[in-house]
Amino acid sequence: MIFVTTKGLFENKHLNKITMAFKGAIDVDSQKCKGCGVCVENCPTKSIELSKLVNNKGYHYAEMVGEACIGCSNCAIVCPDSVITVYRVKI
Repeated sequence: MIFVTTKGLFENKHLNKITMAFKGAIDVDSQKCKGCGVCVENCPTKSIELSKLVNNKGYHYAEMVGEACIGCSNCAIVCPDSVITVYRVKI
């Protein structure tokens, strides 16, 4: 079985070894984000928060915080306005 840990490591429990690791990052179009917070709730590593700043429309937009993002794309999938781009690289 393959499991995803919060560190972005995929571990095969039968072989007891790490087979692949990912580091992720997101880019949010802050001017189009309406600050609904759906991405924040669906991030397994809690790497997204709503900014204290507001965009031109007065919304607190989503932004990445910290280094824990694994590039799972949950945020981009659930974003109703499709304003999140996810980048993921093997490490």
